[in-house]
Amino acid sequence: MTLLLYTAITLATVATMEFVAWAAHKYLMHGPLWIWHEDHHKPHHHDDGFFEKNDLFFLVFAIPSAASYIIGLNAAGWFWLTFIGVGISIYGMIYFLIHDVYIHRRFKWFNQLDNKFSRAILRAHGHHHAITEKEGTQSFGLLIVGDQYYGKRSEWDVKPETAVKA
Repeated sequence: MTLLLYTAITLATVATMEFVAWAAHKYLMHGPLWIWHEDHHKPHHHDDGFFEKNDLFFLVFAIPSAASYIIGLNAAGWFWLTFIGVGISIYGMIYFLIHDVYIHRRFKWFNQLDNKFSRAILRAHGHHHAITEKEGTQSFGLLIVGDQYYGKRSEWDVKPETAVKA
């Protein structure tokens, strides 16, 4: 296998992780693992602490990444699996920087980020958080957002009876 193939495996994994994260968010976080995710949809106070139960999902994605590194680096014929671990890690870093740093401002690093794409990400995530319950939410992805989020808020398909006023 060549460096080109390892790069392709890594990039394909990063791209695939957006869909894995979308499915995990929609079907696990807003499904049987809502007990971990629910606090992420509730208002936070400084005395609540820095971490949320939702941060446990870091492990949900870190464990397969670490396993890919361990198996890929130690099992004969499985070296390519290392690059799946690298791809998951890269997506995790992207997710952390966009979701935790940029969107939720857990760290004040990206105060000047402002373009059509970054505003669409903020709008989509804000729309998702407008619903504080397990059911009725939309926009489960991080990097792939619907066309409506590039437009005005009044153009969105919002269900006013379930939306929470900010």
